[in-house]
Amino acid sequence: MSPNPTSPTSSAAVASLRQQVSGLHQELVRNQLVVWTAGNVSGRVPGRDLFVIKPSGVDYERLAPSSMIVCDFDGRVVEGELAPSSDTAAHAYVYRHLPEVGGVVHTHSTYASAWAVRGEAVPCVLTAMADEFGAEIPVGPFALIGDDSIGRGIVETLKDHRSPAVLMRNHGVFTIGKDARAAVKAAVMCEDVARTVHISRQLGDPLPIDQADIDRLYERYQNVYGQSVATTDPGASR
Repeated sequence: MSPNPTSPTSSAAVASLRQQVSGLHQELVRNQLVVWTAGNVSGRVPGRDLFVIKPSGVDYERLAPSSMIVCDFDGRVVEGELAPSSDTAAHAYVYRHLPEVGGVVHTHSTYASAWAVRGEAVPCVLTAMADEFGAEIPVGPFALIGDDSIGRGIVETLKDHRSPAVLMRNHGVFTIGKDARAAVKAAVMCEDVARTVHISRQLGDPLPIDQADIDRLYERYQNVYGQSVATTDPGASR
């Protein structure tokens, strides 16, 4: 379906999101989270029951804003020339049931997927994990691709969990975030900590972090860390 200039989906918001989602796929490649055409990023269109996702089976170097697909929350194509990702139904289910989520990412990154194959959660034994995840990275159920079974597993696992990442058993990683960039960051961090904790276990048992300390680290990172709006706004008073 070709974009229609008079269509509400041909808005500046959609154009901007196409650009962002296309670019974020290159972060998956840059951080070695995907191989060949596997993996995907999607982003919710602000204020609309729509999301943007990559097409199925297209090489990463060929992806462009114009090749991104706009879908509704039932996974139907609203705008785009190509078939959407085979994980579209899972992304759509997440957007329908977690209205606070603005981005979803799927990868088969090596170390995190190895934990998923074992059906084992990554324990929260690093301050970086406490910061980003606030808990262990949990394991979701085994589910076959093709319908919204994976989406149901993601939602059931993460809806009452601090972690923005879930290890879907025998499959790989799904992450969520306030926007697509945040979901990509969670995917990058998930692989990084999965690798570090795996290596630490080759040397012995990782030392635990007290839950109270995990809570304090998470609170600080989520609410204090980084630049304030006043600091980052060049027009703000100094």
